[in-house]
Amino acid sequence: MSMSQAIAQKRTHKKLEKPPTAKLKFKPNRDIPVYLLILPAAFLLFVFHYIPIYGVIIAFQDFSPFKDVWGSDWVGFKHFEQFLTDPNFWRVFKNTIVINLMQIVIGFPIPIIFAIFLNEIWSNKFKKVVQTVSYLPHFISWVVAASIIVSALSPSSGILNKLIEALGGEPIYFLAKQEYFRMIIVLTAVWKELGMQSVYYIAALASIDTELYEAAKIDGAGKIKQAIHVTLPGLLPIISILLILKIGQMVTIGFEQIFLLYNPLVYDVGDVISTYTYRLGIEQTQYSLTTAIGLTQSIVNFILVFSANKLSRRVSGASLW
Repeated sequence: MSMSQAIAQKRTHKKLEKPPTAKLKFKPNRDIPVYLLILPAAFLLFVFHYIPIYGVIIAFQDFSPFKDVWGSDWVGFKHFEQFLTDPNFWRVFKNTIVINLMQIVIGFPIPIIFAIFLNEIWSNKFKKVVQTVSYLPHFISWVVAASIIVSALSPSSGILNKLIEALGGEPIYFLAKQEYFRMIIVLTAVWKELGMQSVYYIAALASIDTELYEAAKIDGAGKIKQAIHVTLPGLLPIISILLILKIGQMVTIGFEQIFLLYNPLVYDVGDVISTYTYRLGIEQTQYSLTTAIGLTQSIVNFILVFSANKLSRRVSGASLW
């Protein structure tokens, strides 16, 4: 029996072994304390995420803070037409899509590879050290992270430029160069979130049946073939789910990172929808226009995540719902 047949037979056997299902009954002594614990979080979710939804109607108004939401003049789709015919909007839309695609192509596989390599480390002490070091950047704010990045890339005192000068090169102002800026955004995002994103894959690796690896070893498979035929198929469900969520954010990108690292010299390649709406809404007080852009973003994100979920269910069998 070949390795692939043995693994397939093992998986089929496990699928046939369905655990007995039990009907859950409401038990006041057990369930009421749990509901009471959930209640504050549910209340905050309702207050801060559902009640403000009524505010989207200002996208169809010439909103004035002095007239309130219900007293502002109704203008229909005027603001939607305004940003859809604005060349600056399509520039920032393109930047948002390009940076997100780069993050999927470059940044999405790196935590998977990191988790697989980490899983192969035999020394638990060394593994814990590596995990701890990789988690640390996630727990610092982008304000602190951006200051570290700016210092490291400084043309006068940055460690990277010091290395370039030591090798005989000229210092480069990386954050002011359009050809470098997008890659800096992608790589710094990977650096900050690598450890936390790998947690999902490490947990999924722990759930893979070790007998599958033993069957692969008996069939003569090395580490690479085990990763291809056992590890990656075992990670496929969580990879599919996280990829669906990532695709659902294609027209959305984190505001803090871009805002703290970009400057007018790289607006052409680094200005994204979130920073564009910030300048319009906060600096120019065009609240109705920015609400219209935000509402359009939400609709597009919903369409993307729904389509990606449907495609994933057809291709891999894994989906969010």
